[in-house]
Amino acid sequence: METAKVLSAADITLIVTGIIMGTSARIITLKVDFRQVPTYPSAYFNNIILGLIASALGAIAIPAILAKNYASVTFLTVAVQQFREIRKTERDSLEKLEHSEYIQRGAAYIDGISKTFESRSYISLVTALLTVLAMKLVNFADPLLNIAAGVVAGLLVIFFCHRFTKGKTIKDICVVRQGTIEVRGSELYVDDMFVTNYLGTDRSREAFLKEGIAVVLEPKNKACRITLENYGQRQAILFEAVRALGVKRYKFMRRNFATGKIILAFVPILNHPDQLIHAVRNTPILENSRKIKRIMDTQLGG
Repeated sequence: METAKVLSAADITLIVTGIIMGTSARIITLKVDFRQVPTYPSAYFNNIILGLIASALGAIAIPAILAKNYASVTFLTVAVQQFREIRKTERDSLEKLEHSEYIQRGAAYIDGISKTFESRSYISLVTALLTVLAMKLVNFADPLLNIAAGVVAGLLVIFFCHRFTKGKTIKDICVVRQGTIEVRGSELYVDDMFVTNYLGTDRSREAFLKEGIAVVLEPKNKACRITLENYGQRQAILFEAVRALGVKRYKFMRRNFATGKIILAFVPILNHPDQLIHAVRNTPILENSRKIKRIMDTQLGG
């Protein structure tokens, strides 16, 4: 009851505005696609609720400090622990589903997805907190001006947080193009590069000639090649390609040790080359495979 007496109409306006901006940040940064979040409604709803809770914790921090209710601020430390539990839960969930996928995501990709879930909760919390802080600092007499200032501040925080946390994709380090499939006896070639000699039956050769599809990934430089040749990164690319088009049978991924080119060839369910190239180009670069240019340019990095 004491806390209720401390809260004024202005404080309630601050908190509600912060919660709305924090939740909006969660919705804006939420990507409902095959890379980050499942597309079924319950998962979308769960993530919005998590953003609402995170933004509520961030929004009450400033009014609690000003009211000298420092015990309430300790809930932020509890929130951090809960966000880490969310990351762990998401990682465990995806790992349990690995056996049900025709192509596994791989441990590196799962770790990246779970970290993304955690970071988005922090974005909601920080957005709400800084929105309320901005409203307190300007402290206009007109409540509408105060709310407008908070919305502007929140949008700026969302912009900078989203830009800071947005990672690169394969298209930033590679040239991705469709490859030309050729069968020579029992051997499969893509752009004259040997892929496999496992096409020993007429059915397999006919399947690749009639329905096969292939892409070639060429790294833009040697540093990009280091990233591309990371096993976890290549597994993520294969997963996205197969998830985009499906696979009837036969899937091969080979790399050219001389040039660093990566060849991906398989027989898809949907034969849409443009969709395949789009899926490969937009595969995120995993944190454990990414090379930072300023470090690579040093003697230690090189």
